Amino acid sequence: MKRYCLTLDLIDDALLIKEYESYHQNVWPEILKSFKDSGILSMEIYRWNNRMFMIMETEDDFSFNEKTKADASNPKVQEWEKLMGKYQKKLPGSKEEEKWQLMTQIFKV
Repeated sequence: MKRYCLTLDLIDDALLIKEYESYHQNVWPEILKSFKDSGILSMEIYRWNNRMFMIMETEDDFSFNEKTKADASNPKVQEWEKLMGKYQKKLPGSKEEEKWQLMTQIFKV
């Protein structure tokens, strides 16, 4: 199993943040299936103010590239991503097509 940690900001607006959290209380079944199909075993998202932190545990052969390819051909995932884009704010230094940023582990006990 692999673990990945990613970060992203939300637009700093209390109403939009509330809406974003509401969507994540009832994630569309097609989105959950796309996670499972790509080898994501578990996913947790935490928020502090408008900063988000995601922990993903995946199968050993999980590939971000393969997930991106599968998502590009899945209309429901594209619809979800477009909707979530209303709430998400790219971090400084992100490329145009990037949203969530992979974090580097710097400490572990």
